[in-house]
Formats: sequence, structure tokens, C-alpha cells
Amino acid sequence: MRLNGRRRSSNVEDRRGIGGKAAGGGIIAIIIGGIIYMLSGGNLTDYITSNAGQLIQPGTTSQTQYTPTEQDEELAEFSAQILAGTEDVWSELFKQNGLTYRPPTLVLFTGSVNTGCGNATSAVGPFYCSADEKLYIDLDFFKNMRRDLGADGDFAYAYVIGHEVGHHVQHLLGDLDESHSRMSGMSKTDANRESVRVELQADYYAGVWAHHDNRMFGSLEPGDVEEALDAAMKIGDDYLQKKAQGYAVPEAFTHGTSQQRWRWLKKGLDSGTLTGGDTFSVPYSSL
Repeated sequence: MRLNGRRRSSNVEDRRGIGGKAAGGGIIAIIIGGIIYMLSGGNLTDYITSNAGQLIQPGTTSQTQYTPTEQDEELAEFSAQILAGTEDVWSELFKQNGLTYRPPTLVLFTGSVNTGCGNATSAVGPFYCSADEKLYIDLDFFKNMRRDLGADGDFAYAYVIGHEVGHHVQHLLGDLDESHSRMSGMSKTDANRESVRVELQADYYAGVWAHHDNRMFGSLEPGDVEEALDAAMKIGDDYLQKKAQGYAVPEAFTHGTSQQRWRWLKKGLDSGTLTGGDTFSVPYSSL
């Protein structure tokens, strides 16, 4: 991506080295958490309830020894620039539709973090919390993408941030909260399907952001789109479940298959329209 000279967002909260007291974790937790939460906000409260052994002890904090590497600082700079791009794009799109965009805050953390949705470790992956309108990222996640999934490249990383901001857009438009309300009265299978619709719409919004970021700043270089689409394929529920356990369980999908995630991200990239991402009225079999 072409980011030279691009501004950094001021809506970044750096909590690296400051977090809750973590318990458990490790690569198995990261893989399992990645299946459920990779590149998505989801319903963090539900995840916390069912995975208490991997989470922070409520109300506790700790200062850890943390010295950022040069790569860490480059990723922090990159993330702040991408966030600024989402602010510019979504502010314009909201204004065109008679709305006012309220930017989220990006929280950088290491290991564990206290949030308005509860306390969590890096094992949940990047996530968005509508209660405090913040998105949370441990920058090591980008390194894990490359090492564990073979998903690499600056635009692949930007897609992660764009997806989480997509959840914020859903929140501002009322779709996220309405969807979570519906899920509370559904069976597990139906709630999972509703979650897939939420996640695919966030993928679509990530594509919409990238479409307009490129229009406004000429940010995309040859190969960038392929990087993001490859990442979308590698974080599909079917791909991740097969990688973790050797087989897929469609009833347990919460984010969509590789093909679905690829399709909705590509649709957003191609159309750039705010209104083209209605994943809720489409028959589930047609997603």
C-alpha cells in the first residue's frame, strides 16, 4: 500500500505493556480463539462466558516488561495510518447519506486487556466492543497471520482493521445491536447463522472502505487486492476448522466460509456503495 505522507489517527490508545493478569493461553488457545473470533468483533461477552479459563481476572491489572521492536513500531504506525483512512472514508460516506460518523478508538495492547465488553487475552484475536466503541488489537496478531496462516502483506493487515471498523459502522447504523438482540432469542444454530450475516457484512464494509481509500489516496498497489482476498479465504470457518481439527462443522460456522468471505469482501471492493451490503435479507443459502 502507498502510505507515505499519510496522516496518523489521533484516536489511538497505546496500552502495550499494560494489561490484566492473564491465565492460560498459548498456541492452542490462539488457534481455537482464531476459529471463533479471528478478524471479527462478534459477541465478546459470550466468548468470555464460555472461555473463562483463558481470560483475565476481572478488575486486576499488571505492568509487564515490554520493549517494542522496530517491527512493532512500524505496525503501530501502519495501524494508525489505516485507521485515519477509515475515518476519512466513513466520514465522507456518512455525510453523503445525511449522517454523522463518530470514529472509534483503536487500542493497542499486549497479552491481555480490560474492555467495556469484559476482559480478554490476545487469544480472541482482534475484536470490536460496541459498549466502549473501541477496537482492540495485539500487533502480534499480524505476525501470527503470516506464520500460522500464510496470510501476509500490508493490505491483508489493513483488511483486519477495516473489518473491525466495519463492525463499528454496523453499530452506528444500528444493525449490530439489533442483530445481537435477535441472537439472544434464537437457537444456537440460528444464532450462528445470524453471526455469519454480521461478519460477512463487516467484510463488505472493509471492501467499501478500501474502494474509497484507493479513490481518495491512490493507496492500492499491484498485488494488494490479491493479498486481502487471500487472507479472506484463509480465515473462513471451513478453512480454520479443517486446519485446527481436520474437518469442518457447518452448523458451528460463525463467520462464513472462505468463499463467502472472499465474495463479500470483493463485492465491497468492486461496488463501494454503502447500500450494497445487506446480508440480512439474502437467503442464507445464497450468502
